Amino acid sequence: MKLVLEDNSIWEGRSFGASTGFEGEVVFNTGMTGYVETLTDPSYKGQILVCTYPLQGNYGVPEPEERDGLPWPFESDRIQVSGLIVTRHSERHSHHAAAKTLGQWLSEQGIPAIEDVDTRALTRLLREKGTMRGKILPESDTARLAELPQVNMPEVVDLVSCKSPQKYERGNIHIALVDCGMKRNILRSLLKRDLSVTVVPWDYDLESMYDEVDGYFISNGPGDPKDAEILIGNLRKLLKRDKPVFGICLGHQLLALAAGADTYKLPYGHRSQNQPVQDLLTRRCFITSQNHGYAVDNDSLPHDWDTWFVNVNDETNEGIRCVSGPFASVQFHPEASPGPTDTAYLFDEFVRMIARSRFVHVR
Repeated sequence: MKLVLEDNSIWEGRSFGASTGFEGEVVFNTGMTGYVETLTDPSYKGQILVCTYPLQGNYGVPEPEERDGLPWPFESDRIQVSGLIVTRHSERHSHHAAAKTLGQWLSEQGIPAIEDVDTRALTRLLREKGTMRGKILPESDTARLAELPQVNMPEVVDLVSCKSPQKYERGNIHIALVDCGMKRNILRSLLKRDLSVTVVPWDYDLESMYDEVDGYFISNGPGDPKDAEILIGNLRKLLKRDKPVFGICLGHQLLALAAGADTYKLPYGHRSQNQPVQDLLTRRCFITSQNHGYAVDNDSLPHDWDTWFVNVNDETNEGIRCVSGPFASVQFHPEASPGPTDTAYLFDEFVRMIARSRFVHVR
């Protein structure tokens, strides 16, 4: 098998997944662990993933275990990446919960994968030239990009969003969780806080449930945020009212666009488990997990919105908050737990936003 990039460079290796070709955006992730969660993250839909850490698959793939009514540790119901590139994968897993190898799992779901590739050199190329399109091909295949399967990226959010509302009954606080390609751990984190949650499709009429819910939570997801025009319009309506809205990752970018700010594409994105961000209110620094290819333009924020968090490495925007209303969002993933859980407190902050909003209404 081989990976052919749009700069005409060729990266050859050995197939250990499905023997099929695919064309998509090539991105890299620096995580040392968490490949099960990463591969099932809908934010990677339509992308070919390069893992910089050399060994993948050493603890195999477990059978789903139900926690809080959801299969764990999977972030969705299938592998979402369109292809996987690694230095080496472990053919013999070593973990008591493992049910199959990484290669078996990829083959079962029709995902092509290549090993024996110098992924650190490949990552350096992607860092220098930026994210590129590429194609995975069998060794003798010379198919052109247009001949290969690919995801329609302007419609990608619709591909990964739920198709009808799903309700999870817990406590007496009821929120709407907008599924733009939701990682299941966001839902788990909300349910752990005794919130009743109704998960709705990305293009759902959010105002139609305004009297039923106490707040709105906008999930992560793939693609260019500007393509989700329906949701941006629905969020603009919510920003004219007074119930709390909180966003994560793509939800952060969508909230910013609804507020009147702008977004732009990053050269190669932030996809790792150790990105440092700083809270500009407290000056505290946190270690965060991230997966995004777009960012909010700090200079475009309206007058009543402030930058909340910034990335310490490149000073890109990592969070915004409204001065005049209960609206806020972050670019990173507080629900992720690859090691540090520094920012999980933000789910509690969302609950406090709801409590404060309820108090104001009662008064």
